[in-house]
Amino acid sequence: MAVLTYIMRKIKAQREPGLARMRRHRRVRAKVSGTAERPRLGVFRSVNEIYVQAIDDVSGRTLAQASSNEPELREKCKGKNKTEQAKLVGALVAMRAKEKGIAKVSFDRGGFLYHGRVKALADAAREGGLLF
Repeated sequence: MAVLTYIMRKIKAQREPGLARMRRHRRVRAKVSGTAERPRLGVFRSVNEIYVQAIDDVSGRTLAQASSNEPELREKCKGKNKTEQAKLVGALVAMRAKEKGIAKVSFDRGGFLYHGRVKALADAAREGGLLF
């Protein structure tokens, strides 16, 4: 009976792709929390855009943010693939965080797998001076 329940859950998770990501996100969020000294760098990746925020979970405030949908990045993103756009967003959020005096962050991949655009964003943020 337990095997059948397991198989049915797997089939249901395959039908609802967002459900598996939300489960992974809950697991990550149980371990990662941001403070004013070390905010959480939360990533959200949609089909076309990528968004990142430095969040102080204690006070519930966003300290710095960047996205590929911003007017100042739109011109730079034209003609680039999504991974290159993610690198630009990572560099921009690192610059904005450094301006606010943030040097260390906790990386929250948002339930997304750590490769491709998410990894490119994280690497660019590290190159921009943020310590994970």
